[in-house]
Formats: sequence, structure tokens, C-alpha cells
Amino acid sequence: MTFFQTIKDNDKNYVLQTYTRQDVCLVKGYGSWVEDINGKKYIDFFPGWAVSGIGHCHKKVVSNIEEQLKKIMHVSNNYYNELQPVLAETIIKNSFPGKVFFANSGAEANEGAIKLARKYGSSSGRHEIITMEKSFHGRTLATLTATGQDKVKIGFSPLVEGFKHIPFNDIESFKKAITSKTIAVMLEPIQGEGGVNSADLDYLKIVARICEEKDILLILDEVQTGMGRTGKMFAYEHFGITPSAMTLAKSLGGGFPIGALVVAKKYEDILIPGSHASTFGGSPIAAAAALGVFSAIHEEKLLDNAVNMGEYLIKKLEGIKKNNFRVKKIKGKALMIGVELDIDDGSKVVNECVREGLLINCTQKNILRVMPPLTVNKEEIDLASEKLSKALERVS
Repeated sequence: MTFFQTIKDNDKNYVLQTYTRQDVCLVKGYGSWVEDINGKKYIDFFPGWAVSGIGHCHKKVVSNIEEQLKKIMHVSNNYYNELQPVLAETIIKNSFPGKVFFANSGAEANEGAIKLARKYGSSSGRHEIITMEKSFHGRTLATLTATGQDKVKIGFSPLVEGFKHIPFNDIESFKKAITSKTIAVMLEPIQGEGGVNSADLDYLKIVARICEEKDILLILDEVQTGMGRTGKMFAYEHFGITPSAMTLAKSLGGGFPIGALVVAKKYEDILIPGSHASTFGGSPIAAAAALGVFSAIHEEKLLDNAVNMGEYLIKKLEGIKKNNFRVKKIKGKALMIGVELDIDDGSKVVNECVREGLLINCTQKNILRVMPPLTVNKEEIDLASEKLSKALERVS
């Protein structure tokens, strides 16, 4: 029996089977590359569900974590910790005036946003939150209720009351959904799990204006779009709007777990002591990791690289589209790209890519998600494009 088989057996015997895994055990990562337990190397164009946004084991993140490990690993939020306010200030200076609550994941950050909205609406009897069809906000009970995909809700009734789901990019549906009970709208600027669907510029501007007129919170879930993924630090910047609240996670920690709820100044006093908390939120190590991510993005001009390499990658994918009838459409922004296929099971392409040494993802059955790290270069894009083209040819 091989060591890898022992790992798989132990996983089956002792780990709750809530995931469908590729037959790969990754043991090393560096930049756009990972290596499995057998020594095979892969180019990773979906690094940890976009968690390793500046590449695997980036030196800034690693050095910050190593330095903090020598000092203190955990500080209860009953006390001050020196890095948490530094990170909060960094986030605010890179986004909009307000304050930050720290958690450990995107789902937790979104739970905080939901509680913020409910608390704000409690005095006026408003509690309903409008979300979008095909959205994804997490797998806790409230966030899966907010999610606009029925498949994640099967078997978990009764669900949390007070959510309405409407078609994305349909302003008339949004207007009709608003009632005297509406307190917030929650959406992703670009839907990730939903199929890499971008909000229309005019749509989001009108939604923001209506929210301001009716005192409705505009909550933007930037768990996947944030931290440079779309060529801006945060995707809302493309639309010329400012949200009431924004949620972050994934790339924020560069591979280390951290989530954040960023609350605009108008709403920063809604959640008071005792109304919300997180045992591990904003720990010294998590804060150190996230500060390393911000440093890398700015010092290495990774926002510019995301734009330039995104354009180059889309050009390469459009070339593949011309030569393969199975590719219907290329969509997305910068390094958040969807490849729409004319087949019912895109996972076949993903599996062939694994054989080729390329890691990507499939969502909504026929949308390949291609989301390389912000550090990616042309040579890596060329290589990944070759591998994807070969995989598509075999499936076709």
C-alpha cells in the first residue's frame, strides 16, 4: 500500500465525507505552482478556491507569519492586539471610511453583514434582505438561505426567514421586491459560484441609488472578487459606488484563514459590545498574513499585473475558442475569468486538465473558472493555455 493510499483510507475512515476530491494530494506550493505527494507538478489556475491570490507561500506572507509566531499566536479579543487595528486601518485606507470586524471565513463575514442589517432594521421593523439568483454567500444556515441556489439548501429546512431571491441584473425585479420590510440588498459584483456573472454597470449604480434613497443597506460580498482579483483592490471600484458594507475573506490572508466585515461610517456604531463576536477573528497571525498580502499587492504592482495578464489570458482563451467548437464564451474581468462550454459536464475537462498538470474549476456544470494568482506571468499563461487546449481536444 502506498503512502497516498493510506492518506485516502484515513480520510475516508475519519473525515466527514462532505467533499468530492480529485485523486491528488498536494504537499508543496510556490507561486503559481503546486506539487503532489508523488512529485508531479501542476500549474494552479484556481489556487485554493482563489485563497492564494498572490500565489502559494508568498515570501511576504510567510515572513510575516514566521515573525509573528516568535511573539504570540493568539490574543483574546478581551485584550488589544497590536496588529488587528493596523490591518483594519490598512483595509479602510484601501477602501472607504468606516470600521472593520474580523472573522475567519467568508461565511462568517457574511453572517456579520446579515446581523448588521437585522440590527439596523430592528428599530423600524424591517428585516427582509434581497439577494440574487445564482448567488453564493456561504454554507451556514443564514448564508445558505441567502444563497440563490436551491441545491445547497436541500435537507436543511426550516430555513432562516426574511430572504428574497431575484434575477441578477434585472432592475425591475429589484424595484418590485422592495417592501416596507426591506432593510438590505446583498450581492456579489461578479458572481463566482454562479458562473462568473458580472453585474452590469448601470444596474449596480441604480441599485446603489435606490438603496440610498430608501435607507436600504447595500452589502457587497467581495469574498471572491476582493484583493485585486478584478484589477482593482475591490470590485466595487469599477462601478463608481460605495457600499454600506463589504465582506472579505479568501485572498485576504494569502492562504491563512481570515474574514472581514467592512462597515461604512454611517453604520459603524450599529454592532456594539455583546452584539457580535469571534473567538479567533483578527488574530495576530491572521493579521500579519493579511498585512503581507497588502504589502505584496502594492510593492509588486499586482493590480497592474492583474489587468495586463488578464487581458493576455483572455486573448489566449479567445484563441482556444476559435479552434474549439465546445467553447461558447469567455467572460469575466482581469483574473476572474469564466469559460462557458457547450457540454453538459465541464468536470470532464477539469479532470483532463489535472492529467495535463493544470488545476482549474468547473461551476454551474459548464463554466470553467480560471483564476490564476495575481503574480502570474505570460510564460505560465502560455503553458496553462496549451494544457487547457489539449484537455478540451480530448473531451471534444
